Amino acid sequence: MSNVVNLPPGPGSVFDTDTHCSLNTCPLDRSIYTYRPSIAANSIFIALFGISLIIHMLQGVRHKSWWFSGCMSLGCICEVIGYAGRVIVWQNPFSFNGFLLQIICITIAPAFFSAAIYLTLTQIVNYLGPQYSRFPPNLYLYIFVPCDIVALTLQGTGGGMSASTGAGSNSQTGVNISIAGLSFQVGTLSIFLLLAADYFVRYARKAPRPLDSMKWTARFQTFLGVLLLAIILIFIRCAFRIDELKQGYGGQEFHNEPLFIGLESVMVIVATFLLNVVQETSVVHHSLGTMQGKNADLESKDMDGNLSGK
Repeated sequence: MSNVVNLPPGPGSVFDTDTHCSLNTCPLDRSIYTYRPSIAANSIFIALFGISLIIHMLQGVRHKSWWFSGCMSLGCICEVIGYAGRVIVWQNPFSFNGFLLQIICITIAPAFFSAAIYLTLTQIVNYLGPQYSRFPPNLYLYIFVPCDIVALTLQGTGGGMSASTGAGSNSQTGVNISIAGLSFQVGTLSIFLLLAADYFVRYARKAPRPLDSMKWTARFQTFLGVLLLAIILIFIRCAFRIDELKQGYGGQEFHNEPLFIGLESVMVIVATFLLNVVQETSVVHHSLGTMQGKNADLESKDMDGNLSGK
């Protein structure tokens, strides 16, 4: 192009804030992605995350599951903003603001989903029996929520730092911080699964036989299965992003949109809708409420019996 505006020599991406680049003035291969993100795919993900957001908010109001719904809603909002950033980059592949929105918001959004997931272990322990747990139920929240805040902070800080310096050598510090945040999230999820497995092993060994069919309902088993699948999908996504960022913004994976859609976008949107199912089948506002009501009836009957015996 003859009308390129002051492009620095050699490889490396440029942004409109530095060079006033656009598709009319600069070659596409000098943009951060070296491609235009798919307008169709990103619009679909905006719509899907918006739908899940509405469902989570309605479920939160219906079941008063404020923590779970709040975390999921924040994550969905971040996803919508992030994919809107990719639409901006489609309009102008050199847009710094568009890149900043997507690299921060899409990176940190699953950390909010993880925060919602961590609540479920406390719910499960309270539901099946705190006596089988090594720790008080609320301690799980006190452990994992601060860890999630650390992961969220690292990912957000790293994304902001790396975006501000583009694909140059100075961006690697920000990339490394993002990798640390993602790795910390994976480590926290791993410990979460280990503690959950430890609880279920202890429960299987110590709970009276046969297991209480009033608790091990089809709804509760669906809750556990769907929750586990959502965690696995978030694991896959985090592993992909760590591998992607290890290569930096100049790596092949960073410039591969089909791979990004398959291992980031699809993994996370499926996990998000699975967590809609988790919220709907939660042991707190369904099975536990039923059990508490039945236990209250039994206690009332026992009291009546004792009084009449006297």
